[in-house]
Amino acid sequence: MSRAVRDLVAKTRFPVAFGGLVTEHSVHVRAIVGARGRSIDGLVVREQRGLGGRAMSERRPRLTLDYRSARGITHDYDGAILGEGIATLFAVPVVSSGRTRAMLYCGSWSETAVDDGIAAPALRVAGELATELRIHEEVERHLARAETAAPEAGWDAAAREELRESFAELRAISATVADAGLRARLAGVERRLASVAHGAPTETTSGVQLSPRELDVLACAARGSTNAEIATDLALKETTVKSYLAAAMSKLDASTRHAAVAEARRAGLLP
Repeated sequence: MSRAVRDLVAKTRFPVAFGGLVTEHSVHVRAIVGARGRSIDGLVVREQRGLGGRAMSERRPRLTLDYRSARGITHDYDGAILGEGIATLFAVPVVSSGRTRAMLYCGSWSETAVDDGIAAPALRVAGELATELRIHEEVERHLARAETAAPEAGWDAAAREELRESFAELRAISATVADAGLRARLAGVERRLASVAHGAPTETTSGVQLSPRELDVLACAARGSTNAEIATDLALKETTVKSYLAAAMSKLDASTRHAAVAEARRAGLLP
């Protein structure tokens, strides 16, 4: 969120920007850049109230060039917005899976025309944040499922395949995550999944070391994905997938991808 708000100021030329996540039908402003005062700090905007609340409920951007005299919105938050001296306010909802997940605002202290040169970058920032929030949501879902796993005897084939599917999906998601802390947490869960599947410590049982990308590709191959499907999942070229797969096969001394998967499982690299 902080990065998105900074990007708004850098890419739209609006001097002030702020935003927050939506919880319980309200946006809680947590990130602010460029404000001259503190009137926006801690602002909570309810759905359908104010310019942002309307944009939140309608799931589309809303603009007012003169906030003080704006019609068609409630003025519940005049104290915060006018207290900052904002005249032009552009409210952009961050929509993911059909619902508003966050709100971003751009403002200026004078009336500012908003053309495509300003609106388009703001919409791109909102789209990038929507993608990141969707990824985080997907990651959390897989983490919750993965962290319930326990090394119990008598696993059936379906349970083991579900664990392997989660491992592969987590690898694919991790490849798209910019947050270093989240990637580290994912890596820890992936190691735990591998150890759960083997009922053994997380350290590998051989000297084979695969690069992160080689492991990504092999994990996808383990669930039966074609090279084209792996390329799509990992946002790679198909020729690059083939190169990573060939490198993994060479390190594992395997002549086929199936043999490479089997060797990687024996080595504790895959569940």
